[in-house]
Amino acid sequence: MAVNLVSAAQQLLTPEVIAQIASFLGMDRSAAQKAATAAIPTILASLSDLVGTPAGANQLSKLLSQQQGGNPTDMLRDAGAPGLAQMGSSMLSGLLGGRTTDAMAQAIGRFAGTGDGGGKSLLAMVGPMVLGMLSKQQHDAGMDANGLASLLRSQKDQIMAAIPSGLSDQLSASGLIDNARSGMATAAATGSRIAGVSGATGATGASQAAMAAGRAQWPYWLAALVIVAGLAIYALQRPTEQTVAQNTNVTRPSAGTVGMAPADLTVDGVNLANQVNSSLGTLKAQLPTITDQASAQAALPKINDAISQLDGITARAAKLSPEGRRALAKLIVAAAPAINEMCDKISATPAGTIAKPVIDNLRAKLDELAKV
Repeated sequence: MAVNLVSAAQQLLTPEVIAQIASFLGMDRSAAQKAATAAIPTILASLSDLVGTPAGANQLSKLLSQQQGGNPTDMLRDAGAPGLAQMGSSMLSGLLGGRTTDAMAQAIGRFAGTGDGGGKSLLAMVGPMVLGMLSKQQHDAGMDANGLASLLRSQKDQIMAAIPSGLSDQLSASGLIDNARSGMATAAATGSRIAGVSGATGATGASQAAMAAGRAQWPYWLAALVIVAGLAIYALQRPTEQTVAQNTNVTRPSAGTVGMAPADLTVDGVNLANQVNSSLGTLKAQLPTITDQASAQAALPKINDAISQLDGITARAAKLSPEGRRALAKLIVAAAPAINEMCDKISATPAGTIAKPVIDNLRAKLDELAKV
């Protein structure tokens, strides 16, 4: 029988671990316990969405195969709370994308009353523990990517039910979960209760048994319809950065996309292809908005953030294989013409002077990455 993933992860939150989390975040232990316990199903729910595509399942499976195990005491002792938080932040951002991770952190921060910064630190500390637990499950059961995906998807209702209602509302408001899926467990539970009642009646006639079975089964069909509807709605609402993983199997990218995201571009648990897509997505969203000094002042901080992310990609790219570096360079080369065209247009506007230092820095970063 498959282990309950939520329970297995929550068992890692020993008093010693909670004490270190509380000390690191500057909060009392009861609040730390509440927030960490709620963060676990939140992370698992996002991972169960990630493995909905073969590319996402492969990405998670590859990361888990590189983990050493899920003992949080050892992880905290070896890396320390700050080191564990930094590791977790890189892992979750690489898997789920920066925007999704930030939205999760904000929701948890509001739920726990720690603020956005506290939510982000908490999520980053709990993330490696959840991934360590999954790594152990994958290793012990000898699962491949498909087996891992099946395990997570089979427990999706349990995972969703474990998210506290207050946090569930926050996540729903952020677009990370939808209300249709929250009705799945209720529909399934209703079916189980009706099935139990029909079994207890002890119908003696074959026709009565058949009628009871028919009445018992219809809620399951309703539950299935709710599940299908929920997944359809979710597919339409899923955040942009997670759809990047769905495009990684496309062999011929369209003119407006960054391109393929090869599976071997993961360094230190961070998928550099996803990072590139995130950075270039920010640039493509912000650069066209610059038309004057006011719009430049609004957009340039976000563009600088994207440039900083490109710096981090450049640093990690040195650890890639020669084939991986060539693949990464191709992603940049494919996107550079569109970015440069946007920069040229900005230079011709009244904002050209104020934006020039940032634009020059951006061009230099892109050129550097194109030559890794």
